[in-house]
Amino acid sequence: MNQPLITGVGITNFGRFPELTEEALAQSAILDALTDAGITISDVQAFYCGNALGASLPGQRALRELHTKGGAVYNVDNACSSGATALNLALQALKVGQYDTVVVFGMDQLSSLGGGPLQLSQHDWNNKRGMIMPALYAMRAKRYLYEHGLEPETLADISVKNRKHGVLNSIAKFAKLATREEILASRAVAEPLTLLQCCPAVVDGAAAVVLSTKPSSGVAKPVRVLASVVQSGLFETEPVDMTEAEITARAAKLAYEQAGIGPGDLSLLEVHDAFTISELLYYEALGLCDRGGAASLVASGATALGGRVPVNPSGGLLAKGHPPGATGVAQIVEVCEQLQNRAGARQVQGARFGLTQVTGGGIWGVDHAACSIHILSL
Repeated sequence: MNQPLITGVGITNFGRFPELTEEALAQSAILDALTDAGITISDVQAFYCGNALGASLPGQRALRELHTKGGAVYNVDNACSSGATALNLALQALKVGQYDTVVVFGMDQLSSLGGGPLQLSQHDWNNKRGMIMPALYAMRAKRYLYEHGLEPETLADISVKNRKHGVLNSIAKFAKLATREEILASRAVAEPLTLLQCCPAVVDGAAAVVLSTKPSSGVAKPVRVLASVVQSGLFETEPVDMTEAEITARAAKLAYEQAGIGPGDLSLLEVHDAFTISELLYYEALGLCDRGGAASLVASGATALGGRVPVNPSGGLLAKGHPPGATGVAQIVEVCEQLQNRAGARQVQGARFGLTQVTGGGIWGVDHAACSIHILSL
């Protein structure tokens, strides 16, 4: 089996750029990743594109002006997990020797779609009744707070933390500091979630990575992928615990087994904090603490920069933004730069192992449609 390495990374600003196309965003990220890897586009044998909300053939549209050789382009739509799923597929091809150098990129431009929450299928009866993502996570939040005797301030503290991280990240154009009181006083979305506890819904951006089994001539030391796991949600035939992130816990168990490490070995994590309650649930599902221990973990400062295991040093989705097709790849870029000691003011000192986790989709009858987890190391 060949050992694929991440040899270059590239990422655009995440913000609102209606004057740009998602193709232009992707091209910028791809060219930056190629430069970082010390190669040209003619060295790339295949491209894997994660895209959730664009038009058909997104990969080919992004690449047509970059003068590729006409090699394979794989388009992957797995909702918010699209980019991370594309990475999983690319790793499989490299390991069996189908290719020796590929590019994985993700992109979405939500400013072209207008405002409001992401559109879900109206063929699903619960979506027709208004069970969109903010409503679902509000229900989870209310149940979690009730079961553990907590107040909404615990949720707000996640947003405070991630916004502090985000202002240190130059690409996070929405990142602004906010106090607990400001977050709780922001416009109500779905009780107990307020506006500043939800990731921005209209964000454009792209990210890309180069993977290769050939010796690297890149700017920084290559990064190893110790684990790459994709799982799908289970169809729920009876009542379930809304405070348990089952698909993430299942995927994490497989990822830790692949990597040969446990949650106690992690130096940092990038997780899918689409809403503040999400990050709390993922602390427990990923094994950072026991069930019910997430609030204490936040309060201790362990998951902030300078703490034992910083979570979302990039600012996460809450502060950086969430173009769905790009998010999974953007998480990989952040962890690579942290491991390579290239993260600047938000650098996690002595970072050795990093984990990324992204879920995707909302369809009737399952917790999440997809979950992708990667564990990286130098």
